[in-house]
Amino acid sequence: MTKLDPSRATHKTGSIYPEPFNAQMKGRASLRLGDLGGLTQFGANMVILAPGAKSSLRHWHENEDEFIMITQGTCTLIDNHGPQDMTVGDTAAFPAGTPNAHHFVNNTDAEARFLVIGTRGPSEVAHYPDNDMKVTVANGAFAFTKPNGDPL
Repeated sequence: MTKLDPSRATHKTGSIYPEPFNAQMKGRASLRLGDLGGLTQFGANMVILAPGAKSSLRHWHENEDEFIMITQGTCTLIDNHGPQDMTVGDTAAFPAGTPNAHHFVNNTDAEARFLVIGTRGPSEVAHYPDNDMKVTVANGAFAFTKPNGDPL
């Protein structure tokens, strides 16, 4: 594979969350860089946060590792340990199965970006403790429920 042209990557906005959660993702976009390169074993995305936007709802994964590196601006990491500002070059890792719910918020008035690399398995369960929700992923289908499996 030769050098990738990020301008050719799929540009996604919003999220896969059901309403009213999807509305909270205003100002969030991502470039699917791993897909552009034909990767299948892990994902690599450039997440773009407008001022005031957040990357996701706070969550943690049972089976998927996540690694991030800030590439532009400042993001505030909010996890179980509280908020921590991260700037260009700062990194964070979230091992699978560790219930440290996390997300990133752009509390500045300039665009921020970070590269996120994570496992891409055929099935996954992620937990959203602030929203009394979990998602189960199987064969590309997403099922959002209460933590006990009841419908939202």
